[in-house]
Amino acid sequence: MPTAPSRPASSGTFSAATTLADLPDAAARAFGAREALVDGEVRWTFAELQERIRAAARAAIAHGIEPGDRFALWAPNSRAWVVAALGAVSVGAVLVPLNTRYRAAEAADIVRRSGCTVLFTERGFLGTDYVAMLRESGEDLGALRSTVVLRDAGPDDGDGTTSWDAYLAAGESVPDEVRAARAAAVRPDHLSDIQYTSGTTGRPKGVMTTHHQTVRVFDAWAEAVTLREGDRYLLISPFFHTFGYKAGIVACLLRGATIVPEEVYDVDRALRRIAEERISVLAGAPAIFHGLLTHPQREAYDLSSLRLAGTGAANIPTGLIDDVRTVLGARDVFAAYGLTESTGVVTICPVDSPAETLVRSVGRPIPGVELRIVDPDGTPLPPGSQGEVVTRGYHVTQGYLDDPAATAETIDADGWLHTGDVGVLDEDGYLALTDRLKDMYVVGGFNAYPAEVENTLRGHPAISDAAVVGAPDARLGEVGVAFVVAADGGLPDADELTSWTRQRLANFKVPRRFVPVDALPRNAAGKVLKNELRALAERRATPAGKA
Repeated sequence: MPTAPSRPASSGTFSAATTLADLPDAAARAFGAREALVDGEVRWTFAELQERIRAAARAAIAHGIEPGDRFALWAPNSRAWVVAALGAVSVGAVLVPLNTRYRAAEAADIVRRSGCTVLFTERGFLGTDYVAMLRESGEDLGALRSTVVLRDAGPDDGDGTTSWDAYLAAGESVPDEVRAARAAAVRPDHLSDIQYTSGTTGRPKGVMTTHHQTVRVFDAWAEAVTLREGDRYLLISPFFHTFGYKAGIVACLLRGATIVPEEVYDVDRALRRIAEERISVLAGAPAIFHGLLTHPQREAYDLSSLRLAGTGAANIPTGLIDDVRTVLGARDVFAAYGLTESTGVVTICPVDSPAETLVRSVGRPIPGVELRIVDPDGTPLPPGSQGEVVTRGYHVTQGYLDDPAATAETIDADGWLHTGDVGVLDEDGYLALTDRLKDMYVVGGFNAYPAEVENTLRGHPAISDAAVVGAPDARLGEVGVAFVVAADGGLPDADELTSWTRQRLANFKVPRRFVPVDALPRNAAGKVLKNELRALAERRATPAGKA
C-alpha cells in the first residue's frame, strides 16, 4: 500500500542534473528504489524508469532522430508519453507537444511549421484515431517522415506507421555507449522543447525553451511549493501543456515524487485514485477542486493523504480555498502565475498564505527573476500602480521559432518580456493580476485566444463579423461568449454555430454562448471595445448548447 510522505521538504535535493538528458540518471541515483510512476497496473521505481527512458533513447537513435530534430507528441497522459518524450529529448531532440483536442488542421499546421520529422501519437483516445484523422484530412505535414503509434497500434496495415513495441525493439541494436555519448553531448543551452501558443493574431507561435531554463525554473518551483521526496502527485493537467509536463513530470524527477498520470479528469476516478494511491499532491484548474468538493459520495473516500494543492492564477473564490484546506484536507495551497514565454513560471504565492492573499495575489517572483509594472511607454511604475506586467531573467524564452518580428514585439531590447497582462505590485513585491491586454481567457485550465475563434466564426457564410470574450463560469472558471453580426440572410441558431466551431477547433475553444448584435462597439480608431462586451456578456448572453 503506498504511503504519503512524512519527511519535510529539503532544499536542493540534488544538483547533478543540468539538462533533461541528465535528469533521469540523477533521479535514479538519488531515489532509485522509490516508486517513480504508477500507470494502471504498472509500477516503476526511479531506477526502472531510468532504464525505460534509456531504451527509448536508443530507439530514437535507431529511428534516425538526430540532435536538434523536432518531434511531435500528440497523445494523452501516460507512461508512454513520459518515456517517449524524455527518451528522445535525452539524445538531443526537441519536443513539440500537441494538444489532444486539436483537429487535423491545427495539428498539421504546427507539425509543418516546426519542421517535425517524427510524430508520436495514438489511435484510440476517446474514440479518436489521430493517424487516420491526419491522413484523411490531406493536410501538408511538411518534413514529417514517420509516425510511431504509442498505443492501439493494431496489426500492420501498410500505412507506414511504426508501433511503440517495434520502435523500442529497433533500439536494442544500439549500444548503450552510443546513447550515453549522445546524452553527454546535450548542453544546458540547447533547445529542449517548442511549445506552441496562440497570440492576439490567432496564429500559434512556437515558444523556444532550453534545458537549463526548464531544470532551473522547475527546481525553483518545486522548492517554493514544497514538493518533496515521497510525494504522490496525481497529474491531471495534460502533459502537452507546460504545467503538466514541467510542473508534473520534470518536477517529480527533480524531487523524487511519484508520477500518477490521468488521461482525462473524471471526478469519480480521481476520488478513487486519491484514496487508493494515497495521493498527496493535486494541482489544476478550480473546476477540478469544485468537482471533488461537490461530489455526493466524497465522504465515502479517504482523502487524508492530501497535503498540497495548486490552483494556478485563475479567479479563485476565498471559500474554495478554505474548503480545499478544511474539507479536502490539503493544508498547503499555492497560487502561481506564468506564461509559456516565461517557461511557465513568474511568481508563486506561498503555500501557507491566508486565503485572502491567495485570492488577491499570485505571489512574488521566483529567485533570480525580475518583475515590474510599467506604463505604455515602458516606464516603471511605483507600488500600487496599475500597468503592464513585465519580467526579465533566465526564465524568459529564447524567442518565437522563425518569427523575429513577434519576438521583438514581446521581448524588448533590455530583455524584458512584455506579458500583455495588467497588474499591480504591492509594497512587499506581491503581484495582483487585474486584466489581460491580450484578451486571453482560461477555460477549465486551457488558454483560449479570441482572435482564432473570431476568425473561425467569420468563415461562416452567415456571419459578417464576430468578437469573443471570456465570461466568468462557476465550473470552468471562464467560458467564451461570442458576439456575432449577421450577414445578409439572417443569423443561424446557436446549435449551428456551435457545430460549425466544434468541427474546426478544439472543444475548449468553442463559445458556450452566442449573442446576436447589429454591430460591434468600436472606438474612433475602429478597435472593438471588448470591455463593453465583457460587461454585456453576463447580461445578454443566451445558451448555445453544450460544447
